[in-house]
Amino acid sequence: MIIRYSAAPRPSFRLVPSRYPPIGLFDTVSTAADAEAVMDLAGWTNDRLVSERLNRLPREQWVYGRPNASVVMASYLHVAPSGMRFNGPDLGAWYASSEIATAAAEVAHHLRREAVARKVAGMTRVYRTYAATLLGDYRDLRNLQVDHPDLYSRPSYDAGQIFGESIRQEGGAGILFDSLRRRQGCNIVAYRPTNIIDVVQADHYEVSVEACGRTIQVKRLTV
Repeated sequence: MIIRYSAAPRPSFRLVPSRYPPIGLFDTVSTAADAEAVMDLAGWTNDRLVSERLNRLPREQWVYGRPNASVVMASYLHVAPSGMRFNGPDLGAWYASSEIATAAAEVAHHLRREAVARKVAGMTRVYRTYAATLLGDYRDLRNLQVDHPDLYSRPSYDAGQIFGESIRQEGGAGILFDSLRRRQGCNIVAYRPTNIIDVVQADHYEVSVEACGRTIQVKRLTV
């Protein structure tokens, strides 16, 4: 088995649906205790799952008191019910890509799946971009799809989640892996919120897909 570690590409890009406003709960508080109190007042911890995830995230890994800290924390506290490729449903992670085009291809894949599930011909959604620097050394799985077919499985995330959570438990920064949605694209999953720095909101993009087609239309929106 080939084991190697690499730095994450800089910068990296994450697309978030624009309909979810950037909530600033963590951006202005100065201590972890203040962050927890503000969350409680704002109702975040009324959601049992969010509260449990906050408790699973070591307090020394909370980020607060800096711009877009809430966006970072939300990626760990709000999780898909079945998890994602390299994280289970108990705690989220920060997923990003080395290029905007790859990030758009990734969100388009999930948007198309949503269109199929809703039984509609197609869907359009607006996303905002976050550029960030990811610190740390990442387990590098790029160009290893033949060696790790289970981790790159398209129908099942089971093996990837077990592998990813083991990296997290060992204290690893995260994983670099090939995009399955864009040839030669690179994705990153980061497990340590404090490694995500210099987070800046950038452009908004409109992404459109067809349920039964592979075409992706991406349009940068001007403000």
